[in-house]
Amino acid sequence: MEKLTLADIIKAVGGRQESGADCEITEVSTDTRDISKGSLFIPIRGERFDGHDFVAKAFEAGAAAVLADRDIKGKCVVRVSDTRKAYLDLAGWYRRRFPVTVVGITGSVGKTTTKEMVAAVLESRYKTLKTEGNFNNEIGLPRTLLRLDSSYQTAVIEMGMSHFGEISRLAKAAAPNMGVITNIGVSHIENLGSREGILKAKLEILDGMDEHAPLLLNSDNDLLSQAADELEREIITYGIDSPHADIRAVNIQETGLTTEFDIVFYGKKAHTVLPAIGKHNVLNALAAFAVGLINDVDPQAAVAALEQYTPAGMRQRIVDRRGMMVIEDCYNASPDSMLAALHALSAVGCTGRRIAVLSDMLELGSYSVRAHYDVGRAVAQSKADLLFCTGTDAAYIVKGAKEAGMDNAMFYPQRDDLVRAVRETVRPGDCLLFKASRGMKLEELMEKICGES
Repeated sequence: MEKLTLADIIKAVGGRQESGADCEITEVSTDTRDISKGSLFIPIRGERFDGHDFVAKAFEAGAAAVLADRDIKGKCVVRVSDTRKAYLDLAGWYRRRFPVTVVGITGSVGKTTTKEMVAAVLESRYKTLKTEGNFNNEIGLPRTLLRLDSSYQTAVIEMGMSHFGEISRLAKAAAPNMGVITNIGVSHIENLGSREGILKAKLEILDGMDEHAPLLLNSDNDLLSQAADELEREIITYGIDSPHADIRAVNIQETGLTTEFDIVFYGKKAHTVLPAIGKHNVLNALAAFAVGLINDVDPQAAVAALEQYTPAGMRQRIVDRRGMMVIEDCYNASPDSMLAALHALSAVGCTGRRIAVLSDMLELGSYSVRAHYDVGRAVAQSKADLLFCTGTDAAYIVKGAKEAGMDNAMFYPQRDDLVRAVRETVRPGDCLLFKASRGMKLEELMEKICGES
């Protein structure tokens, strides 16, 4: 972050200074553990805490000033109506200080992997800032934008949401010069009512984009293909099955841990070997390639960058553990990403048995039972030899698998019982998939099963 005056910040957030004088701000933080001398502390209310209770601690740690939306005593306090909104407003104002090209990415599934691939392609030519980890909400996105400085040329910003209005607020702050929507599935359908509702929420990315800014859409997705025909703006489509996509992948071959294919674009072709498996990763790579083209990245440089891609933590990362091939995919889960993970389990080279260890997909509302049941049927139709499940609605995964003819499908209400059963079953040469929503903390079981102890 580049230095700001407190007067600048007050102007950006529409605040009123209640104590102290103008000063220089070198960092912005919402966590007292990150406070350094010269920081601005913005206290945020959470479900279990109120950051305002830590203002004194922030000043003790060296904070130069604090924003607050309630009565607070301190050496330098700026009053605002809502600190969460002020944080986003400040980030949006700060982002507009830089002539940086911002790529906004959202979607039901695939947005984090796409973000990583897009960043890899852009980094082949430009200094690029990207969303780190899961900082894709109204607290994480401002944190990313406030890391900008005049040395950056591009930024890749991931936008997540669970309710209407969230993407709109994020997009208005990030002001993307181009947008990418990866997929419309059923994640957060509990809050948004239908896939059409999810599409409406994702299209809120347009609220922060100039009318001439291009929108990239996955035309293999039914709702996005329809949107591409209906939206009155520049649309660039990518896909595998869609014959009219602007950028397509053809001649796809999966070998071991890689996927080889040709990218066909505007009468040209580029051969690619992606160090990942699954059509979903090919689609993510196409989006990244398309962003590169728009930003004048040489096609061969883009391909070379994709060939160096490495998966982010716990997102279909394939590692060797005690002689077993383990697909670590514990970060999140939806019906679409479950199917993609099962495809990866089926496609990966394996000398032993293929074993799926699955748990609940969350936030599916009334659709949950059917969704878990359908995943179970998909397990039975995949190359998985054994299925182990724990959780609550994951019981329906086992039910679906058994009713589709899979005998080796087991459900364990107690997590420790599943750990014990899998540990007694696995042997070197086996390939294990671990997949569930983040809230299930399946990585803890993975460590107990595949760790050294």
